[in-house]
Amino acid sequence: MTFRMPAEWAPHERTWMAWPGPNPTFADDAELAEARTAWASVARAVRRFEPVTVVAGRGQSASARALLGPGVDVVEHDLDDAWMRDIGPTFVTDGSRLAAVDWVFNGWGAADWARWDHDALIARHVAGLAGVPVHPSPLVNEGGGIHVDGEGTVLLTDTVQLGPERNPGWSREDVEKEIHARLGTTKAIWLPRGLTGDYGRYGTRGHVDIVAAFAGPGVVVCHTQPDPAHPDHEVGKANAALLRAATDARGRRLEVVEVPAPTVLRDEDGQWADYSYINHYVCNGGVVLCAFDDPRDELAAGVFRRLYPGRTVTLVDARAIFAGGGGIHCITQQQPAVRG
Repeated sequence: MTFRMPAEWAPHERTWMAWPGPNPTFADDAELAEARTAWASVARAVRRFEPVTVVAGRGQSASARALLGPGVDVVEHDLDDAWMRDIGPTFVTDGSRLAAVDWVFNGWGAADWARWDHDALIARHVAGLAGVPVHPSPLVNEGGGIHVDGEGTVLLTDTVQLGPERNPGWSREDVEKEIHARLGTTKAIWLPRGLTGDYGRYGTRGHVDIVAAFAGPGVVVCHTQPDPAHPDHEVGKANAALLRAATDARGRRLEVVEVPAPTVLRDEDGQWADYSYINHYVCNGGVVLCAFDDPRDELAAGVFRRLYPGRTVTLVDARAIFAGGGGIHCITQQQPAVRG
């Protein structure tokens, strides 16, 4: 049988995360402490609904357990950074067996600040802990650069998989062939780019999971920026229009649910903010949603409550996570449940 990546709302066995350690992403002890508090808040929010395993760097498990609290499993392994969505495996299943896709990881396109000697190996380590075989891929890719509906459709962005920093010489057809082979998908919908702030120093150069995500068969949530003063105003309009014109692998015209950005336009460093509610995480019985102490937090929560009526929506302050270059989806990775 063909292996495929299930939709995120399919049942999970557990969630995997990585623990922030001293590295260039967190400039000083204060930023690292804020990041650890935020990561722990996400882990505890997810743990209400399913098991969570956190990989901590050598010698950091005791401090991790102190913040994570009881009920969250912690294991030690060499790490460079803490973005499990990107460095960890992408789990796939044939319905009865589980496997782990190991993409090539090169520090988000060999960013000049990044270190990835250890993180390039973490997907295999997590697969080993999960007891599943590894499906290696030659494609440079991260988990935040893909989003699937579990029914054959995958969202991608030109500036990630086709960027010269990741896959020089690969054509769109080359990328689609490899993605479909690993994920069991048959239809790729390409967005031209990600959010403006994601092209800054600690950005990913356009990950799709901060821009658009499937929220059900034929349903996509899309980041929009209501304020024309922000450059993402035009980006959001273009992405929403492209998605509305697209069909999925089953031929359905997509229903696009626009989710307005928070009201703040610039981050604490004065750069264009890429705060986004799209970067959420769906777990068993719950949705863990980014919050920004913003008037639109509850508006976004209401959208996700309507989209996931059987799940509890939990808001977690994600500003310290975004300061490091990502959001809640970026620090979590689901392991699907399979029949024995």
